[in-house]
Amino acid sequence: MKSNGLLLFVSVVLVFVIAWGTFLGFGSMQPWISQLALGLDIEGGVAVVFEGEQGSLSNQEFDQLLEQTKAVLTRRIDTFGLTEPNITRSGPHRIRIELPGAKDVDAALSAIGKTAVLEFYQVNEGQFVIAGMQVGEDFPGKLLFRGDSLKDAGVGLDQFNNSTVVFALSREAADLFGEASRDIVENYILKEGQIAIVLDQEVISAPRVDHLLNTEELMITGNFTPEEAISLANLIRGGALPIALKEVQTSYIDATLGREALSKSIFAGILGFVLVIAIMIGRYRLPGVLSSIALILYTSLLFLLMILFGATLTLPGIAGLVLSIGMAVDANVIIFERLREELGVGKSLRSSVRSSFKRAMSTIIDSNVTTLLAAVILYYFGEGPIKGFAITLSLGILLSMFSAIVVTRSLLSWGITIPALRNTNFYLKKEVGHEDYAAL
Repeated sequence: MKSNGLLLFVSVVLVFVIAWGTFLGFGSMQPWISQLALGLDIEGGVAVVFEGEQGSLSNQEFDQLLEQTKAVLTRRIDTFGLTEPNITRSGPHRIRIELPGAKDVDAALSAIGKTAVLEFYQVNEGQFVIAGMQVGEDFPGKLLFRGDSLKDAGVGLDQFNNSTVVFALSREAADLFGEASRDIVENYILKEGQIAIVLDQEVISAPRVDHLLNTEELMITGNFTPEEAISLANLIRGGALPIALKEVQTSYIDATLGREALSKSIFAGILGFVLVIAIMIGRYRLPGVLSSIALILYTSLLFLLMILFGATLTLPGIAGLVLSIGMAVDANVIIFERLREELGVGKSLRSSVRSSFKRAMSTIIDSNVTTLLAAVILYYFGEGPIKGFAITLSLGILLSMFSAIVVTRSLLSWGITIPALRNTNFYLKKEVGHEDYAAL
């Protein structure tokens, strides 16, 4: 029994340490919640919707090219230094881009809308370049050709079944590539050099060349994962096959409005949280105290999971948080009402706790699963803030079940084994007529 008391004590201390680090931080260290990315409606910024021009392309070709354009845009926007840019497909012809924290809207829109420029360079002898390097006026290489000479790019496998990137050139570009490879193997002292592939003035790949390559079909080998190979192929192909984009909608959100709404939401959330804890303790006594501790852990873990998964906090997301907290409280209410009923008919404390969780389980699972299903549907069909709401609600539902079924149950099960906590006055009002149901 002493071990259960120690477990209860250590668990409570651990919960408060996690909560303290999440919301207050330790010493000069910032609270962990400060790492949570804020959405467009809170941080402020710009949202723009572009529509691709399909022309004579088939639906399948257009959809493929629009995905490639989206990949290029994602890579380009990541260089802006913006907070959690959100780039999604909006219908069959449109791409929606949200740029939280954007200051120079005109510059951002200009960079987004420009045509991607793909270039192939022969790197000078004795020079070495790597992916991510910016191409300036003094770039150590000779321009061979641009992306309009590229026919296609995709992924493949080498003789060892490793992922590779394959691409096809026009005959003219293949001849230029062949001349560059011949120059490398015949004139470079080490008989080895690089051909750099540059997209929007940034090196995206720089494969080594150590033999003559005079063919239209070429392959880039390396330690690629399948995902890395697909990403690089999309960037190469997307730079060569851009889709003309037309801006159809732009909206600017002032950060002041979002910050004010966030402050009000935080105040309302804290006030509601305190009132919930007060009501739970007032009605359910010791179980209410333990469930409040579980609720504190639940809230802390929810924010930490959002940070871990890179989720963005939006105002609809805050609504999802509040709703999920309400569901976590609801699960505890169901359990504790069952506990009061069991104690009210004279059952022992241990039997009542076991029976209350067993009887409440199906109700908790049914209500949470149906809500989770609704959240999944919202995520699948929704866009932008709707997805944020669905994500936070889904995480909250899963955590609320863990909080009620695992955390609260463990704390309560450990608590009833401590002699000082066995008096049912800690669990039930005296007017029920039973002085002590704590027989074990």
